[in-house]
Amino acid sequence: MNLPNKITLTRIFMIPVFVLFFYLDVMNGWNYLVAAIVFVLAAATDALDGHIARSRGLVTNLGKFLDPIADKVLVSTALILLLTRGGVFEVSFFSGWGLIVAGICVAVILARELIVSGFRMIAAGRGIVLAADKLGKLKTTFQDVSVALILAGMSFLASQAGVVIVAVGIFCFYVCTVLTVLSGVNYIVKNKQVLSEEKQEQPEEAQG
Repeated sequence: MNLPNKITLTRIFMIPVFVLFFYLDVMNGWNYLVAAIVFVLAAATDALDGHIARSRGLVTNLGKFLDPIADKVLVSTALILLLTRGGVFEVSFFSGWGLIVAGICVAVILARELIVSGFRMIAAGRGIVLAADKLGKLKTTFQDVSVALILAGMSFLASQAGVVIVAVGIFCFYVCTVLTVLSGVNYIVKNKQVLSEEKQEQPEEAQG
């Protein structure tokens, strides 16, 4: 197994560590800050393994399979865990409706990931490589920043600074949701040919 794939596996193994610290309440709230650090480190390995694989010619089928799975499981886990601490989303512009709005946003983000994954699976079956666009990368940036800020702010919500950090994180989360919709629509429009039905040539009947 080459270095990029080992880094990707490390990201996968960091997910249960992230979950552990998220629920480790014995740290008087500071467990969220540790969870934020673990999340940031795990998210950073996404750029690292991809860079090493491309720059050193170490792209493999295993890496193509593991990398998107690791990314989606990490982000999905983080978003779902944050919903279990729904009260934190009340520190937002939708006070009283924060958890409902956050739940809708998470559903939109996860739906987009499933649709894009479906597109890539169909494209791969046809030998087509679908590259990520700038909107998708921008969405990922806001997504990772929002999760990290919300987690970090949760460690000291009793202070004004913690409330501000969480509020900024939630704002980034809403921006991420808008970018999710825009990038998803853009992705489908740009790659709609993937869904086109190819005409299959009928084999000629053997002459008797």
